[in-house]
Amino acid sequence: MTDLKLMALDGEDLEVISAHTQDATVRVGDMGFAKADRRFALIMNRYAWEDDATKPARAGIRKRAGLHFEGVTAVRSTGFDPNATDGVLNLLAIRFVPGDAPGGVVELTFAGGGAVALDVEMLEARLTDFGAAWAARLKPGHVA
Repeated sequence: MTDLKLMALDGEDLEVISAHTQDATVRVGDMGFAKADRRFALIMNRYAWEDDATKPARAGIRKRAGLHFEGVTAVRSTGFDPNATDGVLNLLAIRFVPGDAPGGVVELTFAGGGAVALDVEMLEARLTDFGAAWAARLKPGHVA
């Protein structure tokens, strides 16, 4: 399986990254804002939906990946304790809400009502798989 390397420069691009990171698990301590660099980054264990599409009968795999956003001016979180560094969040979606062009807000939505909002000067995101992969215990599912 090929490692993903994706870049988003607009809302449509970010929808692709969101689809590939849906149901990723993220440890709270693996998210951070480097204010001086204006970068927000996180490390995740993402469910490889692209692999699942070719082999839907099995549980699939998870891959270690990193995601970062450039041009971040502020970060807000809600619905979880950012000091509980061992807490684990389940990423549901990422979306871009345009503001003063080319800026806006990137919203990361987690299961259970958690969210992170990033004020960005422009949308620039990169998702990179690190190569580590392992069998998933279960295939993520959602109640309609």
